[in-house]
Amino acid sequence: MRSVQGTLDELGTPLGDVTFVVVDLETTGGSPASAAITEIGAVKVRAGQVLGELQTLVNPGAPIPAFIAVLTGITDSMVRTAPRIQTALPAFLEFARGSVLVAHNAPFDIGFLRAAAAETGHDWPGFQVVDTAHLARQVVTRDEAPNRKLSTLARLFGSPTTPDHRALTDARATVDVLHALLERVGSVGVHSLEELSTFSSRVSTAQRRKRHLAEGLPHAPGVYLFRDARDHVLYVGTSVDIATRVRTYFTASEHRTRMAEMVALAERVVPVVCQTTLEASVRELRLIAEHKPRYNRRSRFPERAAWVKLTVEAFPRLSLVHAVRDDGATYLGPFGTRRGAELAIEALHDAFALRQCTRPLSRRGGGGACALAEMGRCNAPCTQGPLAAPLYDEVVAQARASMTGDCRAAVDTLHARIQALSDAERFEQATVVRDRLLALVRAASRVQRLAAIAGCSEVVAARRRPAGGWEVVLVRHGRLAGTTVSPLGADPWPYVDALRASAEVVEPPVLPLPAALPAETEKVLGWLESDGVRLVAVTGVWTSPVHGAGGERARLEPLAGGFHSVAPFDEPTGPGLVHRPSAVAG
Repeated sequence: MRSVQGTLDELGTPLGDVTFVVVDLETTGGSPASAAITEIGAVKVRAGQVLGELQTLVNPGAPIPAFIAVLTGITDSMVRTAPRIQTALPAFLEFARGSVLVAHNAPFDIGFLRAAAAETGHDWPGFQVVDTAHLARQVVTRDEAPNRKLSTLARLFGSPTTPDHRALTDARATVDVLHALLERVGSVGVHSLEELSTFSSRVSTAQRRKRHLAEGLPHAPGVYLFRDARDHVLYVGTSVDIATRVRTYFTASEHRTRMAEMVALAERVVPVVCQTTLEASVRELRLIAEHKPRYNRRSRFPERAAWVKLTVEAFPRLSLVHAVRDDGATYLGPFGTRRGAELAIEALHDAFALRQCTRPLSRRGGGGACALAEMGRCNAPCTQGPLAAPLYDEVVAQARASMTGDCRAAVDTLHARIQALSDAERFEQATVVRDRLLALVRAASRVQRLAAIAGCSEVVAARRRPAGGWEVVLVRHGRLAGTTVSPLGADPWPYVDALRASAEVVEPPVLPLPAALPAETEKVLGWLESDGVRLVAVTGVWTSPVHGAGGERARLEPLAGGFHSVAPFDEPTGPGLVHRPSAVAG
């Protein structure tokens, strides 16, 4: 028996014959619905050779946000005379004609290009697309690189080009990453464009052997736990349909390396059916915190979260702690990383003349200046006596307000510093201040939202179900205390009353900490702020500060969703929920 050489049609298009156009964009924000392109950079390559490059600035037709200008270095003056997208896009489409598009995190770049084509009346050619970030997740291990960012991969593969948030530079770096990734997949038998497009569709033998674990699972919302032979929890997940979701772990749609390893160790899957998707999300967080499964990456160690504390002493100072205590201090957080807390502390020190030394101070003064004060790094009034106390008290009051309510003093000061540094073309220093400001408003926004709901002893809300009836949620001090569902056509009030009588009893927490994991309270807030939710009863005062950090965060982070208002109950047709004024206190 002799082997037969396959035809070219059978082998597909050799990768060496494919023309790739590697593209990168700079934009004014994260969504094509609200942002525009400011720069296009593209490199055309075939068989490892560069055939051509295209680079153009694009006038977005609107001011470039200051923090975007700091990030990219592209300013309004640079794009003032640049072509509009109506001119720049046809040039790119002609340059890329007949090629395969390549981008790092391709949905972002291709999404903007497709939106631009629709806006300018151009037909999108339907390019085949290769995403180097997705491809890297298949072949680059965590031991080699902690993440799949372009800068990380460029460093890993020794690219001579360092990404710098300019389109052509980042496109050149992506070319080097693409070639390195093609070398890797070539070593496992991927030599054609068709093989490359289906590379991630392989299913391992271990995955096929474990398909029986999905048998008999319920088609219902809830949580599922993968357990090993010793009954240890390996992984906790959640889904609106447990059976359907678990099946994907044994198919081509699951391509995460760590999940393949987890499936190989799993011996059974335990379902926990929940009445609502919110209950499922909350149960998932609680189970991850309880079992700390090694294959879950998020929410495993909530007790390690960091907080920034403005102390209560003669002359208060900022301190990084890991617990909120009932000591009268002001707390900011929680932070997912220590570095985030440090950035927020640096932002507050940039904005306010708070002392940075740790020694005890008396309101009577005396004792001489410490080493930090002598170096100009501390503003403690330790050598100025009682006359300094009122001035320092005012500084502390402004800092406390920025943490808990009115953030304008800190935000205005830091924005002015960013603008001054940008005007002086000290962009790297401006970026540092911007990062500190973002860390501060993120944390302040978070703690203000958590404290508001944590202060309410009870919140009852409901939302109509697509199949009819209501899903009802009861929250006590920020903790999901119970949830229920009233069926189509039934009077929901008996269900509400039964839920309030049988729900978990929750003790008041130490504010601003809610009576639950902060991540759980944020899940609850996300549900309460979602479309269609009706408030049934609120015991307590649930408010947000007028000049709080939420508005500033939303302005600085175009990718962050807006905060939806919660509509009151309106009277539906037929049996339903109507607002009971007597049920609302405070």
